Amino acid sequence: MMRPIARPASIRARHKMLIGSMIGMILLPLALVMAYLFVVAEDQYASNTGFTVRQEDSASASDLLGGLSQFVGSSSGGNTDVLFEFIQSQEIVEEVQADIDLIGHYSQNWPRDAVFSIWPDATIEDLLWFWTRMVRVSYDRSSGLMDVQVRAHDPQVAQDIALRIVAESESMINALNATARRDTTINAERDLEVALERLRLAREAVAVFRARTQIVDPQADIQGRMGVLSNLQQQLAQALVEFDLLLQNTSDSDPRTVQARRRIEAIRARIEDERRNFTEQDVTVDGTNYPDLLARYEGLRVDQEFAEQTYRAALTALDQARSNAQRQTLYLATYIRPTLAQRPQYPERWVLTGLTFMFLTMIWTVAALVYYSIRDRG
Repeated sequence: MMRPIARPASIRARHKMLIGSMIGMILLPLALVMAYLFVVAEDQYASNTGFTVRQEDSASASDLLGGLSQFVGSSSGGNTDVLFEFIQSQEIVEEVQADIDLIGHYSQNWPRDAVFSIWPDATIEDLLWFWTRMVRVSYDRSSGLMDVQVRAHDPQVAQDIALRIVAESESMINALNATARRDTTINAERDLEVALERLRLAREAVAVFRARTQIVDPQADIQGRMGVLSNLQQQLAQALVEFDLLLQNTSDSDPRTVQARRRIEAIRARIEDERRNFTEQDVTVDGTNYPDLLARYEGLRVDQEFAEQTYRAALTALDQARSNAQRQTLYLATYIRPTLAQRPQYPERWVLTGLTFMFLTMIWTVAALVYYSIRDRG
């Protein structure tokens, strides 16, 4: 007879240890968790709501005239970020607690259901920590949509808390509106005062210049002088023609010829003087030559035109701010009203059981591998 190749399989001590560790690390904790979830844990109802912050898109009269909305307008994305943080803040917890007894509701099953309850003597910091467990907020920054889910042991309480969250969010947006309108109007009025003062100083500088130089407009004054020179040249041409006609009919000693020659010389002398005034730049007004006078006047005119444009822009911005102050530019758009649950959805007992089994199995597997690797090396 042939001997068997291997001995019959039998359970050894290490197998018993593995089975015992599996029972102690997986099955027993899993059974305790399932017993707690299905026997002890109380049902929770969920109320869902969704909203976003929207900005008014209608154009005002100042938008159509000046088109300043692209400069003074603001995006609602930052306000939605503020609202996201506000829903998870201590302030809203205090406001809801003042209207709804959150601690009384969530501590009614303490200490029997300690995992999903809060202790009766919890502080506001403890309640804020528990609030983040019972109020789940999801926020899509690309679209600006915000979904809020509130869990409670009673469906009506869950809906009431969700309604209070929506109401407090609307109040916060209204406060942001009021602050923005007030700040925008104050800043616009301050800018208008500065622009008005700049315009006043610019016009006063032009008036002082005109009073000191006795010239309303240097450019117009030069044009007038050029007109005088042109007129003198026309008179000179006419006098030369008349002089030639006299020479044809009279002699050089004729009194009329002498008078015509003197008139021509006087006109030429006057023309030379006028030309010398421009070419030598010796015509001064208040001790300043014409080039410097023109440069100073042009600078004053540029300052005045810039001040006028700034004043018009500031006046338009103030009209825009006052127009926005008369209407609500930001508002809370609720696209999902707080729902009233008809059956409990939480705690998700089978989901929590599966996750518990998976993590316990992973821990047991790692522990067994570490143990045998250390034992084999020893």
